[in-house]
Amino acid sequence: MSLPALTFSEDQAHAWDQISTVLRQSGVDLDDSLLMPPRSDAQSVLAVIGKAGSGKTMLLAALTKALAEAGVDIVSGDWEGKRRKDRRTLAILAPTNKAASVLRSRGVPATTIHRILYTPVYDPQYEKVAEWLAGQGDRPEIEGLSDVALDRAWASYQANTSVPAALAAAGLRGSDFITGWKRREDPLDIGLIDESSMLDEKQFADLQDIFPTLMLFGDPAQLPPVQSSGGMVFETLPPERTLTLHRIHRQDAGNPILDLAHALADPALEFHDFERMIEDAAKTDERVVMAGRVEADLMARSPVLVWRNATRIRLIHAFRGAFNAPIDELLEGEPLICDGIELPLKHRKKRLDLEARGLIKGAQVVYLGPGKRPGFSRLHVFGAEEPQVSAASIVKIEQEGDAEPFIPFAARMGATFLHGAAVTIHKAQGSQWDTVQVFAPDIYAASRMGRVEAGQPLWKRLAYVAITRAERELRWVVRPMLAKPKSELTIADLSAPAAPLTLTGEDT
Repeated sequence: MSLPALTFSEDQAHAWDQISTVLRQSGVDLDDSLLMPPRSDAQSVLAVIGKAGSGKTMLLAALTKALAEAGVDIVSGDWEGKRRKDRRTLAILAPTNKAASVLRSRGVPATTIHRILYTPVYDPQYEKVAEWLAGQGDRPEIEGLSDVALDRAWASYQANTSVPAALAAAGLRGSDFITGWKRREDPLDIGLIDESSMLDEKQFADLQDIFPTLMLFGDPAQLPPVQSSGGMVFETLPPERTLTLHRIHRQDAGNPILDLAHALADPALEFHDFERMIEDAAKTDERVVMAGRVEADLMARSPVLVWRNATRIRLIHAFRGAFNAPIDELLEGEPLICDGIELPLKHRKKRLDLEARGLIKGAQVVYLGPGKRPGFSRLHVFGAEEPQVSAASIVKIEQEGDAEPFIPFAARMGATFLHGAAVTIHKAQGSQWDTVQVFAPDIYAASRMGRVEAGQPLWKRLAYVAITRAERELRWVVRPMLAKPKSELTIADLSAPAAPLTLTGEDT
């Protein structure tokens, strides 16, 4: 058979063969780059699992490229274009914006599950612009859009293939060209789902309603969803529908973080043995640091990872105190975590607007300052393709013990936020940061409890997920101390798009 122009390991090659067989049944022949009618209407679900560094993303990227070369259209969730009778479709999805952005940074055109479940409805005149950008129509003449604006839209689309980003570059706001959102009615063909360990049962059922052919990529060593029955959805599949990747590709480059992560699989390894391994690694490789205290400067963009909520709240208050943040307002540059949307059912469109722009539960956000209306905030949403948004916000600063959260300011309804200087390891799943600080006293506390989940000591699962969030540097913090910041909070590192979008009312 003809594989993509890269070197597969034996287990990747076996997985590729199995995937090719499944796709052939669905009417996509990767060997000869041919599209045919599906052989049956039967649902087909396959899982590709493996630990960090085993080559899941490499396989997913190669599969995406091969499907595109075979003529399968990639659906981004931004805009789908004209439907053809013989059209075959593919979507690459992740549960969160951050996880999707990790894939996009590696050249895989991923979007969130939410953006596929709910699709935008475009104003007809701007639909013509979208068709032109996608090569499905002639350059349009739109009242209010100059040739210069259209040229900016064209240049933006060539760079990132995002219709909303291109229209924003032309000077439009979301409310100008998106008139609403609707639940997807038409199914797609093939879905590739990354970080599928994060899926809950409802999301899995929704995906099966949309995709006759569904492929789940996940790490069985991660933590199951908080609200799940205790397992991961791919664990419910029969063994013959599960492909396991064993070889650790990234270890070839001598990655000490991955070496530590995979050492946790040793059943005889105790917490103190593991901490000595970290100490030894730190002596020989600058990518691992035994830190005596938490660095406040890093917390502004990369939250400290903890196990216990009490630890998280204490660190948040220590962070705010270190930057002299007043109790009754936020400073520009403070990190937030979206905790959901508080809107009544009659405002369903506004909810979908916010969620579509990345303000879903768990989204990492930076506060840019107050909006022009009371209760509005200007925000930078990490991982979103158009990251800056102005939205009605409810910000809660949690207190220690049973005290009610303090709310420095709030709209009557809108997106709700908790402080994001520290997050639980559960909520960090699917995200990656250049540098990660892991609060080791919490991992030690978990080891002392002796809890076991899915046959694995809880402390090992926590440590595995926490340290594999680090892309370049792991800081293992051994003492409950906070270093003073070296500089003030800033938003200078967060570039703004040509026209920030306003989604919950006219904040002008």
